[in-house]
Amino acid sequence: MKSPYLTSLAQSLPASVPFVGPETQERARGTEFTARLGANESVFGPSPKALEAMAQAAQNAWMYADPEAYDLKQALAKHHEISPDHIMIGEGIDGLLGYLVRLTVAEGDAVVTSDGAYPTFNYHVNGYGGALHKVPYRDDHEDPAALFKKAAQVGAKLVYLANPDNPMGTWLKGTALTKSLEHLPQGCLLVLDEAYIDTAPSDAIPNIAIDDPRVIRMRTFSKAYGLAGARVGYALGAPDLIAAFHKVRNHFGMGRISLAGAHAALEDQAYLSETVEKITDSRNKIASIAQSNGLTPIPSATNFVTLDCGQDGAFAKAVLAALIAEGIFVRMPFVAPQDRCIRVSCGTQTDLDAFAAALPKALRAARA
Repeated sequence: MKSPYLTSLAQSLPASVPFVGPETQERARGTEFTARLGANESVFGPSPKALEAMAQAAQNAWMYADPEAYDLKQALAKHHEISPDHIMIGEGIDGLLGYLVRLTVAEGDAVVTSDGAYPTFNYHVNGYGGALHKVPYRDDHEDPAALFKKAAQVGAKLVYLANPDNPMGTWLKGTALTKSLEHLPQGCLLVLDEAYIDTAPSDAIPNIAIDDPRVIRMRTFSKAYGLAGARVGYALGAPDLIAAFHKVRNHFGMGRISLAGAHAALEDQAYLSETVEKITDSRNKIASIAQSNGLTPIPSATNFVTLDCGQDGAFAKAVLAALIAEGIFVRMPFVAPQDRCIRVSCGTQTDLDAFAAALPKALRAARA
């Protein structure tokens, strides 16, 4: 039955979510997962200084947070050596993407992304009536040339590109990405999702001027900083575009506890470096486990490793289902040919031992 309250656009959309949470799966299974290796969270956790700052901030949780997020914005400006008016803080990259689409995409406007790329962005575009146009990955990498060519063909308002990429973990060199901007159509904005940039090699960072009006960059505290549950992200861009977020954003969307934690985490770069080392070590161990079981790890610049299962999507889905049955929460890409893979987040040694024990069983079950 149709609701009399929803718009025709809302009526046309499915009531679904882009990711089924591990908690939902645990309730269905009637037990918790042994290893939570599917959501690209940092099992290594946030800085102890961030935990302390959040505990202190909890004493004042009865107060709304500063709607300007002044302290964190100043700290980010110092960290990036830019002016605060180039920064917008929001409820993770997901929240900021929603605001950006609301600001830029009217019903029927064209938006370009890769087929199989981050689905939450697509949900925002669909929710505001935008028309999604997709191009395939090229050798499991984002393909800027194809994205920008499609944008020119359809007159796109936005192009979404993640570097490093989710779900494949691959990355483009910053120099190549910067050069490709020559082909971005006039009037089209590149949404550069850099959620995993803290775990990437330095040559993945493009040398793009912070004032460049063609690009807005998205960063997060959810990955390497270990604050996924705090929901803190920020956008970097030209001041005019950043200021426009004030037209639509939830000015009291951030909480005091989250802002305090992010600020303290940013100040503890030594802990971030230690975490990145742990992530690198975990990536190597996941790759080794995969290879010992006949799977091919795809080189990763993220806090996960995508494993090529060597067959089609149906086989990879069977492997994933068997791993879940063994108590190992993992995910997989949604679209062929990338759906031949499963995706495994970095974990502790205990997590990886459990994965190593479960993987051969899962492969046997899938082959059977």
